[in-house]
Amino acid sequence: MLPPIIFFSSLFRNEIVHHVLKLGYLLNFNMSLTPPWRTVRSTYIKSEEETNPALGCLPENRPFKDYMRYGLIILDKPPGPTSHEVVAWVKKLLNIDKAGHGGTLDPKVTGVLPITLEESTKVVQALLQAGKEYVCIMRTHGEEKEERVVQTLKLFEGRIYQRPPLRASVARKLRIRIIYYLDYLEGDGRNWLFKVGCESGTYIRKLCYDVGEVLGIGAHMHELRRIRSGPFTEAELYSIYDVADAVDLLNEKDDETHLRRIIRPVEDALKLLPKIWVRDSAVEAICTGASLAVPGILRFESSIENGSMVAVMTQKGEGVALMKAVMSTNDILSSEHGIACRPLRVLMRRGTYPKMW
Repeated sequence: MLPPIIFFSSLFRNEIVHHVLKLGYLLNFNMSLTPPWRTVRSTYIKSEEETNPALGCLPENRPFKDYMRYGLIILDKPPGPTSHEVVAWVKKLLNIDKAGHGGTLDPKVTGVLPITLEESTKVVQALLQAGKEYVCIMRTHGEEKEERVVQTLKLFEGRIYQRPPLRASVARKLRIRIIYYLDYLEGDGRNWLFKVGCESGTYIRKLCYDVGEVLGIGAHMHELRRIRSGPFTEAELYSIYDVADAVDLLNEKDDETHLRRIIRPVEDALKLLPKIWVRDSAVEAICTGASLAVPGILRFESSIENGSMVAVMTQKGEGVALMKAVMSTNDILSSEHGIACRPLRVLMRRGTYPKMW
C-alpha cells in the first residue's frame, strides 16, 4: 500500500516524511527529468520520393474556411470564468459548432489555454499528454526561512505521489505524477514564488499543500498562472478581445489577415510528438483507417517507442493521423516490412489525397 503523505500527525511527522522521501527517491531512480519541450530528436531517412505539388497544401496556405476548421487559438485565459465558459465565448465569436481546450484551468487561474476549433479537437489528447509549466505564489501559514523552503521544494522534483484535491473533477485516487523541475524564484517569509514544469494532471494547489505539510506549518496556493501548455508558451498568447477585434475586421472589411495570425494550424499542436512522414500513396489509406506499414514510411524521428503516440505527416507537413507505434525507432530502421503504427485518430479529411491502391 502506498504511504499517505497528507494524513500524519506532527508527533510522527519527521519519521513519516523521511519514509515518504526515501520511497520517492527510489521512484526517481534512473528516471529522466527532461520535459517534453526540451527533448531533442534526430530524423532518419528510410526512403526518398517527390511529393505531388497538386495534392494537399502547406498547412498555412489552406483556404480560410479549412484553415479555421483545422486551427487552434492560444488564448490568455483571464481570471474569473471557467475554461468551458471561455471556450463557449470563442465558439460564439467565431460562429462555429465545436471547440475544445487542452487542459482545464480553475476560474481564478490565468494563462495559456489552447482552444481547438472544429476538426482540430481531435488533437486534444496529444495536448493533454504534453506537460505544463506554471508560475505560482505559495503562501505558508507562518514565517519560514528561505533556505528551508528552497530545500523542501527541491524534494518534490521527480516522481511524487499525489491525491487530487476535493474540488477536482477526477477520482480522488492516489497516483504518481512527474515534476520535471521546481525552481525557486523569491520569497518574503510568508509568500514564495516558484516555477514548476510538470506532467499533465498535476495539481499545483495540492503540491503547495503537501509542501506545507513537509514544512510542518501548512501552506496553500495563493496565485497561479500557466505559462506553458505543451509546445505553446506565454509569448504566443492572444486575449479574447484580440479574437473579437479580428472577427470584427473579417465581418466588416472581409479582412482575414488578423484572424489568420491569431489562429494556428492544427499541426502546431503536434510539435512535441515524434513524427513519421509518409508517401503520398499512403495518405488516403491511413485516412480510411488503415495501419501504417514500413514501406509507406519516408522519414521518421528518434524516441519512438512501442506503444507511444506518434504524429503521421505528409511531406508538405500536413497532419494525417495520430497513431500508436508498434515498432520502435530501431525496429523501423532495421525493417523492410511489417506494421509500424496502428490508428488512434484520423485528422485529415478523406479525399484530400487520392486513392492509390
